[in-house]
Amino acid sequence: MIVTDLGLLERQAGMTPGLAQALEFLRRPGTGALPDGRYPIDGEKVFAIVQRYVTSAPAEPKFEAHRAYLDVQYLAQGSEVIGWAPLARLELTEAYDAEKDICFGRVRGGWTPALVEAGRLAVLWPEDAHAPRLAADAPAEVIKIVVKVAL
Repeated sequence: MIVTDLGLLERQAGMTPGLAQALEFLRRPGTGALPDGRYPIDGEKVFAIVQRYVTSAPAEPKFEAHRAYLDVQYLAQGSEVIGWAPLARLELTEAYDAEKDICFGRVRGGWTPALVEAGRLAVLWPEDAHAPRLAADAPAEVIKIVVKVAL
């Protein structure tokens, strides 16, 4: 997992074509004002999902993991905590769904909170179990763009 400013990722991570396309999309003027929905960037290889929601503070965060895609989770507005743990600590509660590329579970042995604020992003690989949508201080509205990059 990498958490950084949008402008710094190119210096901090090796760029694959899909990751470069994700950053190009996120840097377009007005991207944060797009309506909720799915936006193709490079067919099924790279696409964005714009979403608005209110963060929450559940008693036990719901962790997820992916196999076929990495996530670039960019906060266009607001802030949230993304819980992180090594995939090996994920105890499945919902089996992997290949069509949706996701499984869910809870984490054994603790997890790390990562604060992501407006203008920052988190890059999450299949080895990263993560719980997005967690309230930073109190529940708040956010605009998030998740770019899915096929591996």
